[in-house]
Amino acid sequence: EQLDWSVGRVLETLDRLRLADHTLVIFTSDNGPVLDDGYADQAVEKVGKHKAAGPLRAGKYSIYEGGTRAPMLARWPGQIRRGTTSDALISQVDLMASLGALTGQRLTGNAGPDSFSLLPALLGESRKGREYIVQHAGGVAIRKGDWKLIPEGEGSRRELLTRPEPGSPQPLELYNLAADPGETTNVAAKHPDIVRELSALLEKVRTSPRTRP
Repeated sequence: EQLDWSVGRVLETLDRLRLADHTLVIFTSDNGPVLDDGYADQAVEKVGKHKAAGPLRAGKYSIYEGGTRAPMLARWPGQIRRGTTSDALISQVDLMASLGALTGQRLTGNAGPDSFSLLPALLGESRKGREYIVQHAGGVAIRKGDWKLIPEGEGSRRELLTRPEPGSPQPLELYNLAADPGETTNVAAKHPDIVRELSALLEKVRTSPRTRP
């Protein structure tokens, strides 16, 4: 409630000062939800039946979508059509290159080597985002299109929205997020070709860091 109120005051101020048409506002989070993160806010006691991550699995500290997929809203009257949504794959690290492109700045040298300009997707002009994205939460996973691969032993599989101790290493997992956004069914055994493709792509990313010319 406090967050909603605070954001409302910022937007109202931009409107009052007639700056809204010249201001891109981005609202996002650095991770999925968590109930017990060390604060005495009674979140655990008062959460009731509310599912903070919605249909997604787990939350903060987890490699599952509930931990790594974050909400993102953008407002820029006259530039972004009101009420539009997008499934374009984008990472927050892409904001560096995207905002650089917006302001006519070019990243040079080793600045933001894994940041890509996805300005058309950010402004709702294109539904095309990244080809793939590497997710991180104690380890890594890779997503390409609808497919997500969590390598064997990688990443925290924490399920609770509190802070339990990490569990034992887990087997390789593959999910089709279009058919199974809640990551309930590991289909790695049924799609060895996808496992090989994503495993090779992730290894390429690990061993061939991108450097800007």
